[in-house]
Amino acid sequence: MALKVRGKAVKGQKIRSNTGMSHDPHTEERLMALEIKSSYAEDLLEQLNQLVYQQQQSMDALMAEMNQLRRQMPEGGPSAERNLRDELPPHY
Repeated sequence: MALKVRGKAVKGQKIRSNTGMSHDPHTEERLMALEIKSSYAEDLLEQLNQLVYQQQQSMDALMAEMNQLRRQMPEGGPSAERNLRDELPPHY
């Protein structure tokens, strides 16, 4: 299949950019700044991934503990007979 450039079929020819390579003195600095930003973004992403993993581990542990507490709860839920004096904090 031939490549078309401006309506003309091009086969086996190199296509050159009309902008050329810029020799702007700030290009190297800008490239370095982008690489640094990319590095920081990758590091932040890794930290966030680790945080999500740790939070998932905590949630799994809490769910297991909650399920265990539900199994320990008496059948039919907590008893309906409750004395409000039993619920007062010990300093009263």
